[in-house]
Amino acid sequence: MTAADVSTTMAAIGTTAAQPLFETKPITIENMNNEKDQVVEKKPKSNNNNIVGSSCEEITSKKRTRADTDDDSVHHDKENMSTTNNTITPSLVPTVTKVESTYDKKTTTNADNGSDEQQQTFSPDLLRMYYSRLFPYKLITDWLSYNKSALTMPASSQLSESGSLLPRREFSFTLKLPTGDEIYSRYNSFSTEKELKSAISKKQPIKIDIGAVFTHPPKNKNSFSSSKFTPEQRELVFDIDLTDYDCVRNCGCKEARVCNKCWKMMSMAMKVMDVGLKEDFGFKDICWFFSGRRGVHCWVSDERARFMSNEERSAVVSYFEVSLEIDKTKPSWPLPTPLHPLLMRSFQLLEPLFIRDIIPEHGHGILATEEQWTKFLATLPDSAAPVSTALVKRWKNDDNITVEDKWEDVKKYVANFLNGSTSSPGATSAKSKKNHLSPMDKSKLLAWKYQIVFAYTYPRLDINVSKMQNHLLKCPFCIHPKTGKVCIPMDLNKVEEFDLEAVPTLLDLKQELDDTMKQKEVKVEEDSESSQMKEEWRRTTLNASFDFFEKKVLEPMLKRLP
Repeated sequence: MTAADVSTTMAAIGTTAAQPLFETKPITIENMNNEKDQVVEKKPKSNNNNIVGSSCEEITSKKRTRADTDDDSVHHDKENMSTTNNTITPSLVPTVTKVESTYDKKTTTNADNGSDEQQQTFSPDLLRMYYSRLFPYKLITDWLSYNKSALTMPASSQLSESGSLLPRREFSFTLKLPTGDEIYSRYNSFSTEKELKSAISKKQPIKIDIGAVFTHPPKNKNSFSSSKFTPEQRELVFDIDLTDYDCVRNCGCKEARVCNKCWKMMSMAMKVMDVGLKEDFGFKDICWFFSGRRGVHCWVSDERARFMSNEERSAVVSYFEVSLEIDKTKPSWPLPTPLHPLLMRSFQLLEPLFIRDIIPEHGHGILATEEQWTKFLATLPDSAAPVSTALVKRWKNDDNITVEDKWEDVKKYVANFLNGSTSSPGATSAKSKKNHLSPMDKSKLLAWKYQIVFAYTYPRLDINVSKMQNHLLKCPFCIHPKTGKVCIPMDLNKVEEFDLEAVPTLLDLKQELDDTMKQKEVKVEEDSESSQMKEEWRRTTLNASFDFFEKKVLEPMLKRLP
């Protein structure tokens, strides 16, 4: 991505940043072409024409390349799928892929009989309870409608189709059959909150994805030619997944495993992205969501963001993108000198967090033991071998040096080495030995501290999620089928307090509702349509995060609408 590309994009989206970062030489970045999310079609082994039974739905099978994927985002090529009204074209119905049960087990103690019993954190019954009693249909439809009148309408009222973007919004459902097979149902659309709730209640999707706003209602897709049915707008979205940090996670977690230690990497990445989106691009309507398992999603709802072309989206994500590969224990990716202002600001934000959460023993321990700091020093450029030798000698002879002091030692010794001396800081000139570094060696050594900090803390984006208008992403507030956890909104101001274990599961929520009903001695039917039922989440641990979205995200966004 060139400086001209970035400048053109910024001008096109009308950034309001007071001091754009593009006055200096921008980062040289190569786009990563790893297609992490693919959708493929296969010929059927059997006739499944009546699987879904809706006039405008399309079914596809899934193939993902990210190991043990979260299934958070999917890009569907709409040109490679087709249906006819009321029936699915038989030759294009894919084989339904057999998958293992995604239900995780959780052991709970039965207080009445004192015995342990296995209860599922995700099951059809628990999901039905969530959709009928807790799923925030109104919050979602008010958000995706982008209709300012939602601010003044009573909670029990429905937004009209007039002036609402909801009818042209695509929803994709992943449905689980009794056999355990999973199928996609694409190009669903709904005119009102009531229609959306009716469809979800009937089909009980195990996953919901949100797509673009099209030129026409997606359910009428087959009434228009491909040139007339196109994406018109879509939020700018970002996906960050801890799986992409496996090469630097030193807490024992890999792939789907997550703990609060490695989750710190997510909070660091979120801070970098949030500051950049606000200060460099002038976006305001930004919300972060927990993916339900091991990652986060960012939704930017500003009007300028929603109308960005695919090229503009690619330019924005490329602006943040930095290759973070490590080749044979050493950073193999170049950083420009002088450092781009985005990266300098990011380093100033991330270094204190790196010192606090990465290098200590209670973090990832990369400077906590001799074994670990030996590996750490091996990441220095080969030309800095005298620095490594000096530090090993110093640290072995003094057990009282803290990890924080070790990090400062490294920076001081490297700075001294760059100034032309192979001696330790503070050595007399008579004892100092001069080194002879080439310009390339100096450049590598100057960049090293930034590369190391960024390798552990800088955002690792799935660029394919962000660069296309027609890319589906998991619907906020839905349930992750592998964990049973809710994809809750996250308050960036409290991201340091976020606790993975505190995110409620379906089983937790059922227990909360049962306890509430016992306390009030009120019997509540799950299919009730009362206004009280529509906001039962206010009586559960979902209240804090859902209320945050309503008060701090949705209402300010609606007020800013023209």
